[in-house]
Amino acid sequence: MENDQGVLVDLYVPRKCSATGGFGAFWVMDLGNNDGYYFIIGRLITSKDHASVQISVADVDSEGKALSTSTTFALCGQVRADGESDDSINRLATKAGLLKNVWSYQK
Repeated sequence: MENDQGVLVDLYVPRKCSATGGFGAFWVMDLGNNDGYYFIIGRLITSKDHASVQISVADVDSEGKALSTSTTFALCGQVRADGESDDSINRLATKAGLLKNVWSYQK
């Protein structure tokens, strides 16, 4: 892509992972081997996170025809690597009002 001066540049729009929401970080203790790990909240999707995806779900009318609007979810590579992307999409879509009776929190 070229900017207004004619210089070739890459277009990168910073995004935050929809699945991790919020801000900050917290420590999670793994009782299996007495180790722990940090879980990042509001993880920034960097330009080098090639495993990240952005999914747009089209809004539909009462007849099921797609409208020009959509709801977008961005998932970072860490969420996908942990195998949590399907559960995260269900949770986010339920919160956005796109799904009903699909996701429920269980300990």
